[in-house]
Amino acid sequence: MDKRSDEPVYMISVAAKLIACHPQTLRMYEREGLLRPHRSARKLRLYSDADLDRVRMIKRLTQQLGVNLAGVEVILDLLHRVDRQQQEIENLKRELTHEQKALNPAPASGVRYKVEIEEGSGV
Repeated sequence: MDKRSDEPVYMISVAAKLIACHPQTLRMYEREGLLRPHRSARKLRLYSDADLDRVRMIKRLTQQLGVNLAGVEVILDLLHRVDRQQQEIENLKRELTHEQKALNPAPASGVRYKVEIEEGSGV
């Protein structure tokens, strides 16, 4: 997710139109703790593209798969945990690669080694 997707830009009426739901549905999701829109200085709810993606996921789970809101909460929490663990795995992979490179530096490309053998060394 990039920075722009987290930027709160849509008022509740616009957000509701974009995702084809009633504004009251968004308020209900917020009451249930499934959604946390940003609040402006005037206390207006502002939604980001990431918030809208989350609502689309909630709608898909409830309307297409028949999951109740308590189930949606569990699923979203599990997905969040999986994302965090995947990020941690990627970080550990990067650290491991960095450590491996530090322990076994690759020779520079194009470097030629010159080996001289002394006469009479028996080699």
